[in-house]
Amino acid sequence: MTERKHIKVTYSTLGTPDPLLDQYYEDALEQARNSLGQTHRMYIDGQWVTAASAYTLRSPIDTSVLIGHFQDGSADDIDRAVRAARSAYPAWRNTPWPERAALLRKVAAVISERLFDLAAVDSLEVGKNRLEALGDVEETADFIRAYCAILEKHNGFVLPQQNESAQFRNTSVLKPYGVWGVIAPFNFPVALSGGPTAAAILAGNTVVLKPAEDTPFSPTLLVQCFHDAGIPAGVVNMVTGQKETGRALVDHPSVDGFTFTGSYRVGMEIYAKVARGPRPRPVITEMGGKNPAIVARSADLDMAAQGVAQAAFGLTGQKCSACSRVYVHEDVKSEFLSKLVAQTTAVKVGDPTHSDNWMGPLINRRAYEHYQNVTAELGAKGRILTGGKVLDAGGYYVAPTVVTDLPEDHYLWKQELFLPIVVVTGFRDFSDAIARANDVDFGLTAGCYTRERAEAQQFLDNIEAGVLYVNRASSATTGAWPGYQPFGGWKGSSNTNKGAGGAYYLQQYLREQSQTVVSHPNNTLFESVG
Repeated sequence: MTERKHIKVTYSTLGTPDPLLDQYYEDALEQARNSLGQTHRMYIDGQWVTAASAYTLRSPIDTSVLIGHFQDGSADDIDRAVRAARSAYPAWRNTPWPERAALLRKVAAVISERLFDLAAVDSLEVGKNRLEALGDVEETADFIRAYCAILEKHNGFVLPQQNESAQFRNTSVLKPYGVWGVIAPFNFPVALSGGPTAAAILAGNTVVLKPAEDTPFSPTLLVQCFHDAGIPAGVVNMVTGQKETGRALVDHPSVDGFTFTGSYRVGMEIYAKVARGPRPRPVITEMGGKNPAIVARSADLDMAAQGVAQAAFGLTGQKCSACSRVYVHEDVKSEFLSKLVAQTTAVKVGDPTHSDNWMGPLINRRAYEHYQNVTAELGAKGRILTGGKVLDAGGYYVAPTVVTDLPEDHYLWKQELFLPIVVVTGFRDFSDAIARANDVDFGLTAGCYTRERAEAQQFLDNIEAGVLYVNRASSATTGAWPGYQPFGGWKGSSNTNKGAGGAYYLQQYLREQSQTVVSHPNNTLFESVG
């Protein structure tokens, strides 16, 4: 492969002036299309292996296109992976943390080198446009670099404590748990497979990764990056499969901790099931949102309309951070709605591998049918200003949708949809808008548009969410990036409230141990211990 210049795309920019981006992507896309239809294997104990059965996956962009055949891992396959991870754990745990960090930085470098190759596959199996797909892959590498930097900053989390006398040496040490299970979602199959996996193994754990059943191809390429960077056999294992595969991982008694990203319903089921297990074990969940934007009377309405549209319809609304509710001051509501509808109708929907299409398809038929059911309900109970229809294009394409006049006691104000739908209502009092924005079980992201400093501060002081944006033109509620915006929720959006990519995330994969060593006079114990 010809060496490529590194071009960085983040969710804040979602673009670059470099003309090589399109050339690199098109070249990688052609290679990716040539690799479609193959049979792919799982990765256990450093080897690519098969299961007893496989399942077939087609592209949501065009359902006649076969992505490939993927192993449908069984409980026995999960057990094989857990045993491999358990066997590799002692040596990996005892690998000095600077060596682990150096290896993970190599993984990040390999991912960045293969940015366009992974992104092209990401587009084909998820239905992402090229910029969203490139961001997904680049974020993975930056997650790894951010976690390495945190480990290095804290010197491996070895912290001297106060000593009773010169004979005592007290130390707080953070140590790994053992085998960690990572259950990834479909919408960010690279970043939300690679970020938690990297954090877990950097901390000294070993991992069994279960990708989403709809998007196993790009995680397979990701795991190849870990392998090629030199991560030892058994440290990272991947078992692809459908729902039963994930259940088998959660049910396995020898897994010591879990990271799950997905729906609130499934996340709480996992949280409860693990709690009923053989011993207390950590569970890190990121479970979605019902994310509001508040548009004040003083707001720049062009900026607000652009930011809401980007946040509501990016990745076809299939982001846990997508903007799904807007509270706009009554004095500017009509003008804002006019601008938002104009932004929405300008969205080009179609094959997202084409550079002029910004919004691609929904992930599968279930989501496609869900959209139809929801828009029928919204049309009956509210007023659809634009959208509300499916598009006949060979894949799961739907129109971005703006709704108003929906009664605020309607359940769709509070239910996460994971669809390109945004509902708008008015307010008179800014404090009331904040209270209504907070009146949901979720608390992931929120946005605000205002020129008044007092309103901006009131929003920051009172909104119950983990990620906040004020006057962000690129997106009202989406677009966090490792090292810039830690990404984590409050309330029903997370059980830990520690943001991925932030200063406190890595520590969740570690447990504290207090060590006291007493040296008697005239011996050299301190010189030989730790």
